[in-house]
Amino acid sequence: MSNAKVRSRVVAAAETALERQKYVAPIEVLNAMGWASGNQIDAWRAGRIDFFTEMVSTSPDKLAAALEYLREWAIGKNLIATEASYVAATRDRRELRFVADGTADTDRIFRVHWNSPDLSEAKQEQLTAKQNKAPDLLVIMPLKDWECGTCTGTGDLLIMDGPGPLCLTCADMDHLAFLPSGDAALTRRAKKASVLSAVVVRFSRSRKRYERQGILVEEPALEAAEEQCLADEDARERRRERDRVRRVGQDVEFQAKFAAEIGRLFPGCPAPRADAIALHAGTRGSGRVGRSAAGRALGHQAITLAVIASVRHENTDYDTLLMAGVPREDARDRIRDTIDQVLDRWRQPPSAQ
Repeated sequence: MSNAKVRSRVVAAAETALERQKYVAPIEVLNAMGWASGNQIDAWRAGRIDFFTEMVSTSPDKLAAALEYLREWAIGKNLIATEASYVAATRDRRELRFVADGTADTDRIFRVHWNSPDLSEAKQEQLTAKQNKAPDLLVIMPLKDWECGTCTGTGDLLIMDGPGPLCLTCADMDHLAFLPSGDAALTRRAKKASVLSAVVVRFSRSRKRYERQGILVEEPALEAAEEQCLADEDARERRRERDRVRRVGQDVEFQAKFAAEIGRLFPGCPAPRADAIALHAGTRGSGRVGRSAAGRALGHQAITLAVIASVRHENTDYDTLLMAGVPREDARDRIRDTIDQVLDRWRQPPSAQ
């Protein structure tokens, strides 16, 4: 392909992008030129491809020429250069890399977005904020058998963390509720109200791509969103169905014993909170500590772990730290003192507090 043809294709792709969205991003231009597929870009954003240039289907010389043509075209159009951040849709929120042996300067060529000068200052700020927004965490519905890299267990959902998959229990995300796709208003409200959330995807063999199945959100956020949507009959029916499914999964007698044991070990724990912990930990098929052998035997350690998990998510800013990309172990270190304080208080009878 001649340099003239490369320049022509770059300009055509850039003009189209500018007309459609009022800004131009290098990776989108390369996608429009057919040099990087949408599926490959999604995989790179999800952290499954180490470097962007690994998947570019052209020579390094032509890639460098295309990026230079884009820069010259943007300057000629008097477009405004802004540098966007690219972070992976993983728990560590690590910076995505473009070139294997690249530096900050070489990566910057890919990070520079070119915004239309016709936008107002407020619109420029909104666009920059949108471009720098961290992507949603991605949780996968696997098609094949898999094994958690920490506990060697398995489950219906996994999240990629470092070199391998984690089950939601080991990722400290098993307290989240799954909301299937289908109701945009309910999804939007639930996600907005949830401190920690993730998008659930599944690979479509026929379409050769990951497709959105729903989201994971905190249970209180989902309930609050449903309350807001109760005017809609479909939402009411969905709420009834969720309640029916939840009741099927409840072992009322076992959960009552579990709550009573919490009250014995932690007499200062409010009774409604003990009931909620027992319900969450003891739900059939959840894989949580209450359904383990030790949990079913009402072992001291299992009871304590269930209470600690509840305190971690309900009484600390742990979920906020995870959503901000703080590594799990670091986040736990930060909140350990708060958990110890709550547990010490709950170990005392109410009269002693």
